Amino acid sequence: MGRRRKGEAVSGWINLDKPYDLGSTQAVSRVRRLFNAQKAGHAGTLDPLATGILPIALGEATKTVPFLMDADKAYRFTIAWGRTTATFDREGAIIAESDVRPSPDAVAALLPRFVGEISQVPPAYSAIKVGGERAYDLARAGQTVELAARMVTVHDARLVAAGDPDHVTLEIECGKGTYVRAIVRDLAEMLGACGHVSDLRRTRVGGFAEESAVTLEYLEDLGHKARQSEALLPVETALDDIPALAVTDEDAFRLKQGRPIVLVPRQVEAVKARLKPGSRTVSAMAGGSMVALCEMRAGRLEPSRVFHLEKSGDQSDVDYDRTQG
Repeated sequence: MGRRRKGEAVSGWINLDKPYDLGSTQAVSRVRRLFNAQKAGHAGTLDPLATGILPIALGEATKTVPFLMDADKAYRFTIAWGRTTATFDREGAIIAESDVRPSPDAVAALLPRFVGEISQVPPAYSAIKVGGERAYDLARAGQTVELAARMVTVHDARLVAAGDPDHVTLEIECGKGTYVRAIVRDLAEMLGACGHVSDLRRTRVGGFAEESAVTLEYLEDLGHKARQSEALLPVETALDDIPALAVTDEDAFRLKQGRPIVLVPRQVEAVKARLKPGSRTVSAMAGGSMVALCEMRAGRLEPSRVFHLEKSGDQSDVDYDRTQG
């Protein structure tokens, strides 16, 4: 017999509003302890100096993390003019200063250049690996780090506030791999100014938005009342752009065994109409519960990730599938 996992077999997502000065790993640990969960992970690191949306997966939900890692994100951030830092945020050492204070109109006029598929050089202080080491470790050790430009996608960029001459607040909606600090660096250079990110908040990750986010304090309060499950979102929450297909109990049984099922023509057409271009992934559901993530090929659903969740929504008796990751 395999070694029994410590903790409760709880599964689902927490839409956490991460506080300032707390690392993503620390946040995951605190949520995991609150739920006494067997397994936990997060979908996209958020720097300690940033606040906002940090989706945390518990139990079987960790199998859906890769899908949320690729999701679009939204940020609201403030640029402080006058100083450029080594890290392009308020944590870094000052490397340049300037009296130039760009006007809000000048900033807004340049934002269209940052929308669309753009080439972006990541900051030296980033988690990208160079020769097997993190770029920020090399930079902190005093080494010169040169990173290659990457293509990233920014769907929208807008100016939302300019409270005083020293600050301007922007919002962007972007695809994965986009660095806010790189946008601030390039924008300041275009304007002939010095600037850095003084405040950063992630407002959305896929279907996880700040309007429905919960704080650690709120979760702790629920925990004192043994009601923390009220904040738990379904495993499929991370799969909002993946079509779901209801299957019979018999087909659900086959999928859980790792065996494919054959679809009737009308099911194939219905799924094809909802698939994103280039995608084959389908979510199989039975009795309102996730059964498996599947790939549709030649009129069949072939399971790639299998879930064992109680149909009633009671997460206390999750039977973890140890062969499907």
